[in-house]
Amino acid sequence: MPTSRPTLSRRLMVASAAAASLIAAGPALADAKRQALVNDSLDAARRVLDGHDFPDAPNLMKRARAVLILPSFAQAAFVVGGAGGRGVLLARKGPGDWSYPAFYTMGSGSVGLQIGGRVQEIVLIVLTEKGLNALLENKFKFGAEMGVTMVNIGGGVGGATTSNVGADIVAYSKASGLFVGGALEGSYLEPDNDWNTLYYGNGARGRTIVTDGRYTNPGANGLRQYLARF
Repeated sequence: MPTSRPTLSRRLMVASAAAASLIAAGPALADAKRQALVNDSLDAARRVLDGHDFPDAPNLMKRARAVLILPSFAQAAFVVGGAGGRGVLLARKGPGDWSYPAFYTMGSGSVGLQIGGRVQEIVLIVLTEKGLNALLENKFKFGAEMGVTMVNIGGGVGGATTSNVGADIVAYSKASGLFVGGALEGSYLEPDNDWNTLYYGNGARGRTIVTDGRYTNPGANGLRQYLARF
């Protein structure tokens, strides 16, 4: 008997189903990079806050107004320096309750005696409303924000603790690799609203996510639950 061929309507149904599957998978594929950064931020927070390099960081987190986590801030230089990375900002909404993360980019450029390269994890513990508002502006530049006091603490015995008296922001950083010269001075942070839109939807901005609480994504619940410890 001759083999029956699919009817035109049947072929159209199959094609439509395949197209619908691709459309449905689109947002999930687009979110992959954003979700990976959220997951990496959780891992970085655990290493910095649960590790032994910064014994005062967990106590400081208990009175934090917000926290910004950069799981990978890469620097490379030979005389002329440059750096870049991405991170997430979350604010405390109440006891044991943290906002969903807003995405940020960090970059810098500097000229001076700089040799080598490194990748570092950075956790900024924001202690005041003034510090949080400064980060929520379009661009925050380290060392140039008037009225915002920042303390920068590196790994090792010498930088393990800080009195942080009067500080608006305390930065903890762990680095791997050789680097002579260079610091956070001159670096900048700004919201990455393209990534915010891809992760949450149209209109998602740093302030609407972090302080207004207008957007949610269950992919960030693990990070929020970890921060709820503090």
